Amino acid sequence: MNKQQLIDAAADSAAMSKTDMATALECVLDTITESLKAGEKVTITGFGSFEARDRSSRTARNPQTGESVRVPASKAPAFRPGKALKDALN
Repeated sequence: MNKQQLIDAAADSAAMSKTDMATALECVLDTITESLKAGEKVTITGFGSFEARDRSSRTARNPQTGESVRVPASKAPAFRPGKALKDALN
């Protein structure tokens, strides 16, 4: 399922217009993104939690040249599913 299919399905389920649902989804995603950028953890009870995890710097190898390259430290988004989501899948 892609983003547009999600909007279509959610709009049908909630009896909302697709435009309103697209706006609502964008607002939710923007809020999660801004919270992660601020270093906050976002928890949606029953669904899961989003957090930004630190990735340390490391040495990698360029596959074309074989040259060693230094990869700087960065932050990466992470998602941990909640129990209700896990149970729904199993």
